[in-house]
Amino acid sequence: MIDFYVTLQLLMFLFFLLHYFYLSNKITYLNKEISPSQPLIVVAGDDVVLPCQLEPPVDAVQMTIEWGKPDLNPGFVFVRHNGQELQTDQNTAYKGRVSLSIDKLKHGDVSLKLSKVKVSDSGRYRCYIPQQSKEYFVELLVGK
Repeated sequence: MIDFYVTLQLLMFLFFLLHYFYLSNKITYLNKEISPSQPLIVVAGDDVVLPCQLEPPVDAVQMTIEWGKPDLNPGFVFVRHNGQELQTDQNTAYKGRVSLSIDKLKHGDVSLKLSKVKVSDSGRYRCYIPQQSKEYFVELLVGK
């Protein structure tokens, strides 16, 4: 019976690993206001980039960018306003683990890097740009 559970855990790990490498090579930016058909799948402890690309690409360095996770309280994962990162309403589970690339912001890439992902990070994330009234969604699944 123990061998069955060990085999099952190994198969699940391999499944997540294969999907991780597949998705890391096939990440496409969201350019629609709907959820992607396939979630990002990563292994706990890894870093992941939650994609969000403004269409058309415009300089977003001074824009307000809100990354949130609706099931959290407070629900903000990352907020940038007037060129500064705001941490006052940030959920404490994400402090020090999230960032945006300034160089990429200049080209409309507002993707969020999440470091050292945890199983509890799994869920639906929302990228919202108030100036454009646009929102983008990314589903993240984190395996052990």
